[in-house]
Amino acid sequence: MRNKLYLLFSLLTILQSASLTGQQTEADMPLVLVLNQLQERFQVQFNYASELVEEIKVPTPKDSLDLPGVISFLKEKTGLNFEFLTDTIIAITPNRPILCGYIRDKDTEEPLPYTTVQCNGRGTVTDETGYFELPITSASQLVLLRHVGHKTIRRETRFFNIAECTIIYLVPDEQQLPEIVLSDYLIRGLDKLDDGSFQLDFDKFSILPGLVEEDVLQSVQALPGIQSVDETVSNINIRGGSHDQNLIVWDDIKMYQSGHFFGLISMYNPQITQRVTLQKNGTSAALTDGVSGTIAMETRKNINPNLKGSIGVNLIDTNGFVDAPLGKNASIQLAARKAISDFVETPTYSEYFDRIAQDTEIEANVAAVTNSDIEFDFYDTSMRLLYRPSDRDFIRLNFIHTADEIVFNESATINDTEEIRESSLNQRSIAGGLYYLRQWHPDFITELSLYETDYKLKAINANVLDSQRFLQENVISESGAKLLATYRLNDQLKWHNGYHFVETKITNLDDVDDPIFRRLVGEVLRTHGVFTELSWVLPDSGTSLYTGIRYNYLDKFKKQLWEPRLSFNQRFAQWFNLEILGEFKHQNTSQIINFQNDFLGIEKRRWQLSNDQDIPIIQSKQGSIGLSYKKKDWLVNAVGYLKKVNGITTQSQGFLDRYEFVRSFGQYDAYGAELLIRKQLKRWNMWMSYGYLDSKYTFEDLPEPEFRSNFDITHAVSSGLTFSTNTLHLAAGFNWRTGKPFTEPVMDNEVVDQEINYASVNGVTLKDYLRVDVSAIYRTQISSKTRLHAGVSVWNLLDRENTVNAFYRLANATDAQQIQQNSLGITPNVMVKLKFN
Repeated sequence: MRNKLYLLFSLLTILQSASLTGQQTEADMPLVLVLNQLQERFQVQFNYASELVEEIKVPTPKDSLDLPGVISFLKEKTGLNFEFLTDTIIAITPNRPILCGYIRDKDTEEPLPYTTVQCNGRGTVTDETGYFELPITSASQLVLLRHVGHKTIRRETRFFNIAECTIIYLVPDEQQLPEIVLSDYLIRGLDKLDDGSFQLDFDKFSILPGLVEEDVLQSVQALPGIQSVDETVSNINIRGGSHDQNLIVWDDIKMYQSGHFFGLISMYNPQITQRVTLQKNGTSAALTDGVSGTIAMETRKNINPNLKGSIGVNLIDTNGFVDAPLGKNASIQLAARKAISDFVETPTYSEYFDRIAQDTEIEANVAAVTNSDIEFDFYDTSMRLLYRPSDRDFIRLNFIHTADEIVFNESATINDTEEIRESSLNQRSIAGGLYYLRQWHPDFITELSLYETDYKLKAINANVLDSQRFLQENVISESGAKLLATYRLNDQLKWHNGYHFVETKITNLDDVDDPIFRRLVGEVLRTHGVFTELSWVLPDSGTSLYTGIRYNYLDKFKKQLWEPRLSFNQRFAQWFNLEILGEFKHQNTSQIINFQNDFLGIEKRRWQLSNDQDIPIIQSKQGSIGLSYKKKDWLVNAVGYLKKVNGITTQSQGFLDRYEFVRSFGQYDAYGAELLIRKQLKRWNMWMSYGYLDSKYTFEDLPEPEFRSNFDITHAVSSGLTFSTNTLHLAAGFNWRTGKPFTEPVMDNEVVDQEINYASVNGVTLKDYLRVDVSAIYRTQISSKTRLHAGVSVWNLLDRENTVNAFYRLANATDAQQIQQNSLGITPNVMVKLKFN
């Protein structure tokens, strides 16, 4: 009997130990991971402060529990409050007093993410839903709520409802941005505004086919009417224009370089660039240059009270980012990227390098010369400092430095001795800017912008056979200052006035050491601009009117230019919007190609200033009318446009036929149409866009005065499909377009007098271009303060060989050889990134 009792006691002890062990194992689950699982399981969102839950561990709720049962279970285990704010949003709060709420715009009712909330030396920012929470200890503590474009709230805690998370409204001030008229134009985060521009917000950005990370200049090419005839970000063609006709600015600083890898990826770090605005027409009178379009990038405008950052790597580069507070009224952002080719050569790098090396001195030198020890590198660094000394003053300081470099050796055997010389190409940009905003009165503000931007393209071409060194440089130094004053006449009408000064100096150098030859050409041009503009916005009736005029004076030429601007948008019949845009613009700089082997044949183009003679000032006139329909999940947008650009030169258009070395100036006329159809279905998003373009040159001094433009892509279609959840984003899409025009020799009579006998200019086109892309991104919370982003993409999934350019060169005295340049083949990319906050 005693043995049986002893056996029973031992068995109970073992079972109790096993039970305790199992309970301890279950309690090892961090609460933040449990919440992430529940968000996916029940498709809800938990709002909480990270420090509130980071140390808490709970047993995993049983799968049999429904959502109310799970909430009751978590309340019991954690001692925290779980409050249903809506059917899908649950706020988690401590039992100690806290201030929580949702910040919204008083006029639009839209949430205001990244609103700064400060109290008693502590601070936080609202999330994407506008939600925040902050511990408080006294009813007399002062709370500050700040958001760019809205009036600051200063209020003691006793005037807030501490018992529940209520909605707190911020009143827009004079800096209120243009309103969104077509949200989620293609995907989430890409909207169309009432001034006719498109805005891409990377804080809301979901995914695009073929991109594993946000690429500023690749992303804008998803819009209809925008192409790149050679599949690069350094040759973006907006409605038939050349790339040098695009104004590119980064936080009000004009930039002359757009890409890394000599144009294959954007040089603007997306981690520090929050918003991109694209304007094809109807530009504000405050802007000059960019006769084809404007691409304006902006960093975040909110002062961050908490330290956050990220570190990541993909198959091209490694990157880092940090956003750190500097006291209560300032914060600094730093971002950097560097190519990983120094450490490993990935398949993506190899594909990119092969693409830029096509038809250059790197790929093929003369027969007796061998290229070796090829090294390529790029990097960029960016900085943005914000300081708000008072509620009336706001200061921003920016800096950016980018560089691309390729170096290789050329060797040959001369008189039984191996001779080696180094050739190289460097492309660098360095720029800085200062922005100061002052609110003198509730109805009057001024903005001052100053910038300096410098660009340098330098090539050393070693001719080892002739013991010769050929040095080429293209250098730009530009300074700018703009003063803008805005006066609010009433709640609907604002009057903007300003002055804009720009000094541009461009230097071109060609230097040969044997025989000695040196040609240095430097030119300076100063321009003065005065502008006035009215903005009239009636939100209730859906009317938006922006109209102004700009006066420009070019002191070197004693020339005056008047440029009217117009943007009108009207909502009618509830679901329709009518848009009318128009502008006159000019620009004083352009890119030209003197010889195809300039700068090693990699970046052949060099910047030059207009001289108002054989290099005219480029002037444009453009008008467009659009109609959109949006109801529930459907969006249809159609636009027709006319465009006329005078003052272009043959050297700026990239001819590779009989006009390659001809210097003449003329114009191009373009008209076209753009159509977008988009459908949303729960987590799915589908779109298809179509662009039609008819663009013709007129060069009166040429034997053929009128012919098709080199950028005349007659038909272009793109389509995409995305699927998104809280953690997973998938995308697939295709791009199809008709081929680029080019010039063929006369059949059966290709060469006459040892020169190629060309047929009519741009009389034929390349084969149609087709590319299929896919991408996937996974985002998850791995701890209370750390998130993991991982993704994979494939560019040109079908590995289709698309020819993006073709031209002819003499093969011998009687034959011409066709040379083709092809697009990227199948190009995978993988990304892993850790984000901290």
